[in-house]
Amino acid sequence: MVDNDKAEIIEIMNMYAFALDTHQWDLFDRVFTDDVVAVFGPAGAGWHGLDVFKASFAEFHDRLDSHQHTMMGHLVEVDGDTAHAFSYGNWLLVRNDAEGGPTWTGTGWYDDEVVRTESGWRIKHRVCRLQGWSGNPLVPEPHNEHNPDMNVKVLHEFAAAGDIGFLTALSVKK
Repeated sequence: MVDNDKAEIIEIMNMYAFALDTHQWDLFDRVFTDDVVAVFGPAGAGWHGLDVFKASFAEFHDRLDSHQHTMMGHLVEVDGDTAHAFSYGNWLLVRNDAEGGPTWTGTGWYDDEVVRTESGWRIKHRVCRLQGWSGNPLVPEPHNEHNPDMNVKVLHEFAAAGDIGFLTALSVKK
């Protein structure tokens, strides 16, 4: 059963990227719980609740001409009806009329707390951290509000601080 659980969890992690890139926001219902808490970026921008999360991501992605999100390196640790999952992500954002060039790329990672619901596995808490970026920061934020601090902690520093739920879940099972 654990292998099936892991496959289902990896499926919802990939479904997230597909939902973003196809603008099929109702697919978020298959990925997240209604009470999801999502924290993105070094400043910890956060959303509480699925409806708020969907609306915000729709507004952000609708102003882009194109984008592609890639999920990879999935790791899943299942413990009954809860699980912790970790994955890497890459993002290409395109806004053709952006002053200074049309593309911005980012790379980072996701640390998810996942729960089994009556409808299947859903992400209840997601942390996403930007590891690095290149290109034109005016693509994602036309008013120059996107200027990530590149002096933030890197993955091994988060690990050393005990700030990765997936790693904590592995430590508990030792």
